[in-house]
Amino acid sequence: MPRIPAHTLDSAPHGSKDIATHLQRRMGKFLNIHAGMAHSPAVIGAYGGISTAIADHGSFDARTKEAIALAVGNQNGCDYCQAAHTVSARKSGLTDDQILAIRAGEVDFDPKLAAITEAAREAAARTGNVSDPVWQAALDTGWTDEELTEAFAHIAANLFTNYFNHYARTELDVPAAPALST
Repeated sequence: MPRIPAHTLDSAPHGSKDIATHLQRRMGKFLNIHAGMAHSPAVIGAYGGISTAIADHGSFDARTKEAIALAVGNQNGCDYCQAAHTVSARKSGLTDDQILAIRAGEVDFDPKLAAITEAAREAAARTGNVSDPVWQAALDTGWTDEELTEAFAHIAANLFTNYFNHYARTELDVPAAPALST
């Protein structure tokens, strides 16, 4: 059961309405995660700020952004984010098998994507720390220092949403992500 009320656009506090409206337009519906964040203008504002910075200044294609989100969401056990980003990852061109491989940390279909998702997964697991070999592997597959720096913004945005969903116990309103085989 959710701990934080999920608002509609009409019931959201005044300070949350503009960002909430923008998120609804961008996503095609007002997702429960955003409806919960809207309960506090500070929370939805913080999320909106990092999302806008990534949209305005980021260089990653949708496939890379979704792969990072899936890796971080799996590392943090965020069912909501794994579900939502499975939907978005499909739209970005990733296949169901590729999505499962990314979530499982077994990316054998794209060495460059494997390297950035491993760095993201390690950063999420180790409070931002990434080992020298993992960092170097990312550089060796073609990621630049600038891109690895940008990856931190994507990791942080996903940590924010993962943790919010755990904190708020956001109710799933998208199809559940397929289970990983054990």
